[in-house]
Amino acid sequence: MNNPICLNSNSYHGFTLEEAVTGAKRAGIKLIELAGVIGWTEHVHNNYSDEQITKVLKLLADNDIKAIGMCGHTNIQTKEGQETFKKNLHLAKKLGVDYVTLSTGETHGDESVIGDDTELISIIRDLASVAKDLGLVMAIETHGNNYATGQSIIALLKKVNMPNVRLNYDTGNVVFYGAIMPYEDLDASTGSITGIHLKEKAGAQNEWNFPAIGRGDLDFDRILKTLKKNGCTAALSIEIEFTPAGPNGVEDVHESLAYSVDTIKRLSA
Repeated sequence: MNNPICLNSNSYHGFTLEEAVTGAKRAGIKLIELAGVIGWTEHVHNNYSDEQITKVLKLLADNDIKAIGMCGHTNIQTKEGQETFKKNLHLAKKLGVDYVTLSTGETHGDESVIGDDTELISIIRDLASVAKDLGLVMAIETHGNNYATGQSIIALLKKVNMPNVRLNYDTGNVVFYGAIMPYEDLDASTGSITGIHLKEKAGAQNEWNFPAIGRGDLDFDRILKTLKKNGCTAALSIEIEFTPAGPNGVEDVHESLAYSVDTIKRLSA
């Protein structure tokens, strides 16, 4: 297949990184996007000592898994969020990943309204300069109240005009936050994509319901064919966020991840 399969460790929200690695290994996944979202899923943290970072890298190496990205979301509209994100970039460098995913507002419950994007553009450029010095790409995710579609982020990227600021396309978020289906938007966005959060969506548009790939309403055959048609080879970082009730234990997450991998492989055959 054209796109390697990756685990977004946020799928194991409420569980340990060790459990996430176990699930990835069981499912035959060799790549991981590490969740480092303070106050949400802290599989890695920007206050880690060198010893703790070495322990994470050893855990991955012992299980033949490579970290390619990190979820580093903070509210970059605030000074505190900007400083936290810069610390996340330094952590990402030590972890040896290629990109760090971020959004433009609160990680959850974003109700901000950005009318004039001048300040946001300045903030992103400042953060991107730090990322550039560290050899990292920043991938802005389709997420939140203002930039929930690929096309809205691409318009922002053009204004930012820095080559290491790109798009992280989340297939479920464009439905939940953007109130559109992902198909045409994805087709028009593939040229700017660095990362893909492959996320299913079930239920009503505004219902928090993100099950295993193949157990919801999205047409992943169409999504995968769109990526192939456009030559987009970004990793498929599987993200399963279930419902507000959460999974029925870690084995439920393991099973959902394995089912997702099987679905992707079947559709890609």
